[in-house]
Amino acid sequence: MELGEVLRDRRKAAGRTIASVAVDAGLSVPYIANLENGRGNPTLAALERLAAALGAQLEVRIGDEPPAPAPVSAGAELVAASERVEAVVAEVADGRSRAAVRRDLIATLDSLGTVLGRPPNAADLSRLLDLLQLA
Repeated sequence: MELGEVLRDRRKAAGRTIASVAVDAGLSVPYIANLENGRGNPTLAALERLAAALGAQLEVRIGDEPPAPAPVSAGAELVAASERVEAVVAEVADGRSRAAVRRDLIATLDSLGTVLGRPPNAADLSRLLDLLQLA
């Protein structure tokens, strides 16, 4: 995921405008808009200020070994295998990025598995998508 997409997703998930984030971070609106659109070369200080304004933590890593891959969740596998997910995500995004909605859907499925005491299955995903369309 690119920096601009991460910044935009975090900002939209928080229900914030670029202007409100710019004020909190002490940066200009055009500067943040450019970063969200994949342009510009932010300094580490600017990224730290943006992270703080968005209620996030900035992590910078330089090393010889790549980070361990995140374990694949049952929710992620179900979402990836579904032909219906993209249409429902587009329908319910309502100003949020589709990537953010997809991540929330996966997290909800994984949490559902915890409540059920078993991994979620395709029927669980289908019921959740039905619920989202009805809401």
